[in-house]
Amino acid sequence: MSRAFALATLLLQPVVAQTPLETPATSDAPTEEVIIAAPEPRYVAPTLRDRIGRVWAPVYVNGEGPLRLVLDTGATRSAVTAMAAARLKLPVETAPKVLLRGMTGAAEVPIVDVDNLEIGDLVVEPAKLLIVQDAFGGAEGVLAARGLKDRRILIEFRKDRIEIVRSKNQRAPGGYTVLPIRLIRGHVPSVRAVVGKIAVKAIIDTGAQQTTGNLALREALLARRRLDEKQDRLIGVTGDVQEGPTSRVPPIYLGDVQVSNAQITFVDLYIFNHWRLTDEPAIMLGMDVLGVLDTLILDYRRKEMQIKLVR
Repeated sequence: MSRAFALATLLLQPVVAQTPLETPATSDAPTEEVIIAAPEPRYVAPTLRDRIGRVWAPVYVNGEGPLRLVLDTGATRSAVTAMAAARLKLPVETAPKVLLRGMTGAAEVPIVDVDNLEIGDLVVEPAKLLIVQDAFGGAEGVLAARGLKDRRILIEFRKDRIEIVRSKNQRAPGGYTVLPIRLIRGHVPSVRAVVGKIAVKAIIDTGAQQTTGNLALREALLARRRLDEKQDRLIGVTGDVQEGPTSRVPPIYLGDVQVSNAQITFVDLYIFNHWRLTDEPAIMLGMDVLGVLDTLILDYRRKEMQIKLVR
C-alpha cells in the first residue's frame, strides 16, 4: 500500500485553508472553525513527467521575509510553520485555537493576528495566520486564495515562475483555453470538466499532490468500464488518514485541453462531505494533472481559468 500525502502542494508543499463557521472546540473555549483543503508536503508527480520544479510565492509578514509560501488555491486561510512563526516572534503561546478542516480530518491549531502580508503588489492588512507543525517539504507555509479576489495569478510551470498582480481584466492571450470558474465558499475555484464522458465539478487545488475523485465518480466510471485499481491512502495535514482505490482513468478534458494517462484516487474525502460534493461526480485537480500544463492563469476578477498546454 502506497502512502500519498493529501496535503496542499504546489510541488513539495502542503496546504492550509480557512472558512469561519463558529464551532466550539472545547466546552469552555469557543473557537472559530477553519477549513483546510490540502494535505501534506510532497513532490509533484505530473502525469507525463517524474516531477516539476517548485513554485514559491515570496511573502513578507510584518515587513519580514520573504517567506517561501506555497500557493494553494484549495485553501482559504494562509499558514506558516511553527519554526517560521518563532523566527517572526509571533505570539503563538497566547494565541486562540481554531478548528482546522483538512482534506482528511480536522484539528485545533493556533491562529495569530499579524499587521500585514505583502505578496507582489498586494498588501493585506490586518491578516490572520494559522500555525502548523508540518514543514511542507521545504516551504515555510502556505498562501491561501483569500484576499486575492481582484488578483490575477499566473503560474508558468516550465519556468518555475509565479506572478500575483492586480487584475486588469485582460482577456486570455491567443492559444489559451478559457474556462469560467465558480468560487466555493467565495474562495476555492472550481470549473466544469469531463472524465471520459462523465461531466464533473473540478476543484482547482494547486496544493494537492494528486488528483482525487469522489465515490459518485467511481460508480459512474464503473458503469462504463472496468477499473484496474490498487489501494492507496491519503494523509492530511491533520494526520488523519483516508484510504481508497487508485486507478488510471479515461482522458480528463478541461474545455478543449485533454490530459491523458491520469490516475485518480477515489475517496469521499472529509472535505467533499463538508462541501456537499458526494452526490454528483466531483474531483480535486492536483498537481499531477495541473503540472502538465505550460501555463495556468487564475483571474479572480474575470472569474476565469486560462490554460495553455506545452507545445
